[in-house]
Amino acid sequence: MSTTSDISATAVVVPAHPTKSSTPAIEQEQEAPAKKSESAVKSFISGGVGGACAVLVGHPLDLVKVRMQTGGASSNSVFGMLSTTMRKEGIRGLYRGVSAPLTAVSPMFAVSFWSYDMGQRMMKAYGQNGMNEEEKAAPYTLSMGEICVAGAFSAIPTTAIMAPSERIKCLLQVQATEVEKGGKARYSGMLDCAKNLLKEGGLASLYKGTGATLLRDIPGTVAYFGTYELTKRELMKIQGIDPNNGQLSLTAVLFAGGFAGMACWGIGIPADVLKSRLQTAPEGKYSGIYDVYKALIKEEGYAGLFRGMRPALIRAFPANAACFLGVEVAKNMLGFMD
Repeated sequence: MSTTSDISATAVVVPAHPTKSSTPAIEQEQEAPAKKSESAVKSFISGGVGGACAVLVGHPLDLVKVRMQTGGASSNSVFGMLSTTMRKEGIRGLYRGVSAPLTAVSPMFAVSFWSYDMGQRMMKAYGQNGMNEEEKAAPYTLSMGEICVAGAFSAIPTTAIMAPSERIKCLLQVQATEVEKGGKARYSGMLDCAKNLLKEGGLASLYKGTGATLLRDIPGTVAYFGTYELTKRELMKIQGIDPNNGQLSLTAVLFAGGFAGMACWGIGIPADVLKSRLQTAPEGKYSGIYDVYKALIKEEGYAGLFRGMRPALIRAFPANAACFLGVEVAKNMLGFMD
């Protein structure tokens, strides 16, 4: 399957920086026809399918991560917690709170991939500034720095969907832990949770933790897209594949995506801990993310910033591998839309 499409999830590998030729007329006659740009609708749908696959594969470990971060863990062992949850709550327990991320994931991933693509186009336009038309028509490769800037840009619009979704998801997951200990359920589900948050504090309550989400996702997407591109390019070198026209195997694409996911969470986990604490805390407990940070360091030390690291990293590889698989399958099925 092709890994050189316009959609960010398959990370466009744009050919090398332009070079002038002493025989432009001959070379132009030998050039292959330019590739058609993929349909924006196809990119949105494919990204949504990939995101849904990532959630379905990774949610049980995400549940464990949130419970560890918020003090609701019944065990320090990731697989011990999975086994306990499965025994007490069954399959439904492993997917507690999944409705919020699953509902938001299609538009969220679509926006993320679209934003990354727009970021790449902006960086390419900036890099080509001052070139004449002949030079602009020549192949151009985005540098790793430009890739990282495009990745950082993608996090900003995505947060508009990500922040409220994660707020609801975390509240439902923590509530399940409280119910297990004999407490009373406050929310009957995703919609009831959203309604109550809006009733209690308006949009400000629903979007609580937005700053923390950005603090996690801007460096996280830099690591994600940067690592994916770097890994893919290195795999092409190792396999002797032409980055302009060649295709990586599906296994190699999944490996690059899974490794990128681990890099993303390795960078983003401290901010994710702060975000989870802030989003699940009672109203008025913290004045902001810095207040959460001070309280966490005082109570648990710096090790507390890395609570939930194990399930996050274990989840990252298969979840992102599933995401890329979903994107590639959807792109092939929707090829008629180009």
